[in-house]
Amino acid sequence: MENDRITRRVLVLGSLALLASGCGSLRTADRPQTARTRIDPRFRRQQVAYPGGEAPGTIVVNTAERYLYYVQGGGSAIRYGIGVGEEGRTLKGRAKIGRKAEWPSWTPTANMIRLKPHLAQYAGGVSGGLHNPLGAAALYLYRGGNDTMFRLHGTNEPWSIGQAVSSGCIRLTNEDIVDLYSRTPVGTAVLIV
Repeated sequence: MENDRITRRVLVLGSLALLASGCGSLRTADRPQTARTRIDPRFRRQQVAYPGGEAPGTIVVNTAERYLYYVQGGGSAIRYGIGVGEEGRTLKGRAKIGRKAEWPSWTPTANMIRLKPHLAQYAGGVSGGLHNPLGAAALYLYRGGNDTMFRLHGTNEPWSIGQAVSSGCIRLTNEDIVDLYSRTPVGTAVLIV
């Protein structure tokens, strides 16, 4: 019996040591943690039927519906709830993902500062983190090899999902942008309608 206790003890201690060894990795230690977000249930990420004709891997953003679709094969897609730009301020048409960044820094554009003067306090930029408006990750939209200045990104205002409140970018919860980021290589086609 004594040997069983020692074996169990060794097993438990060994398991704890193994678990603890992963806690200090650079990958997680350098990243702020995202909190689970409470949003309207209709805007939660889910698998849905998708009748569109876009190729698998395409991102389709429907600004009127407040949904982003990541097209999969077989007539299905992953649907994400989004926040969109204020009336007339969202990019429309086709683009490609030209760059990706985790916990990106953010600097308001001159036009954003002109329209919302209180943003001038951030003219020097905001480093990545939980208080950054771009949230956990950003997918940069390009046309003709040029940055459009529009992004698909996380948010520090998850309650804005389902609303038209941004300066033109498409926002997702941090959990959802992390999921989409992991599925999306640079060069991915994006259609915004």
